[in-house]
Amino acid sequence: MVAFLGPNGGGKTTTMRMLAGILRPDRGRCTVLGRDVLRDPWAVRRSIGYMSQAFSLYQDLTVRENLLFAARAYGVGDPEATCRAMLARFALEPFADRLAGALSGGLRQRLALACALQHAPRLLLLDEPTSGVDPATRRLFWRTILEETARGAAALVSTHYLDEAEQYADRIVYLAEGQLLVDGTLAQVIEASGLVSVRVRGAPPEALERLEADARVWYLARTAEGAVLAGGDLEALMEAVRAHLGDAAAEPMRPRLEEVFLHLWRRAKEQA
Repeated sequence: MVAFLGPNGGGKTTTMRMLAGILRPDRGRCTVLGRDVLRDPWAVRRSIGYMSQAFSLYQDLTVRENLLFAARAYGVGDPEATCRAMLARFALEPFADRLAGALSGGLRQRLALACALQHAPRLLLLDEPTSGVDPATRRLFWRTILEETARGAAALVSTHYLDEAEQYADRIVYLAEGQLLVDGTLAQVIEASGLVSVRVRGAPPEALERLEADARVWYLARTAEGAVLAGGDLEALMEAVRAHLGDAAAEPMRPRLEEVFLHLWRRAKEQA
């Protein structure tokens, strides 16, 4: 599973729309599963399951009708049986005869993912599938994505929830200002950023304000227990902590993706 990350406007949705054959590239070429998207668009579309960021199903059809329509469009062998299976898998049975336009946001997301998976695609292109859904639906979606990758499918999933990327991704791709800045495992991404982090506990707010203004501290995020600091040199960070916080508890920690990507994004803005 590849987590596709980056700030708003960085190019993630545009890239996914090109991969899905919805948007034509201005230049260059785009291949999916070894097939050129422009030369063989139908073969590509039959092999992918695309879930757009905005709800794009038929709002004047019921949940069941949307599932049946998608199953038939993809040439599924037994649309009725597949529809019943998806209704059960995504807990949509109580809403089967409700118009899609009358569903809540979370139920719309469930329906959209169900439609995208009916034909057992080899590649999932999921554009912020967990945006705006409740925690139970988030868990359902990630369990489903992991089930699909376990059967052999690949998944490209965009998200702004960095904890999801840290927990589930085999590989992380970061796009900003239309440029690919990072492509690697979590460990590779953190190492490439050059960041180091320190966790401090029990520091008073006024001391944290002074620490945040210290040039040796690049980023400071307040937590319930204190703060997480990030910078380019571990010893310099520890010296800053000692200078402003005295004997406050401090310990090195692995940088979080939040600090890593904030750093990468700012660096990209400076170089643009």
